[in-house]
Amino acid sequence: MKNLKMKAARAGKDLSQEQLAKMCNVSRQTISAIEKGDYNPTVNLCIAICKALDKTLDELFWED
Repeated sequence: MKNLKMKAARAGKDLSQEQLAKMCNVSRQTISAIEKGDYNPTVNLCIAICKALDKTLDELFWED
């Protein structure tokens, strides 16, 4: 399932996939795969992404 909430939050902070990846110590391809729904991130990576985007786990990763 695509993570459009994460993509929207990243765009809202005017960050590229590359910039977010550097903030989270992962590759750009990892961020891309998460946004496309091709990769299920670890809890630690989810937390790092949330901190970088000033969002909660629920806001970015909880399915409606």
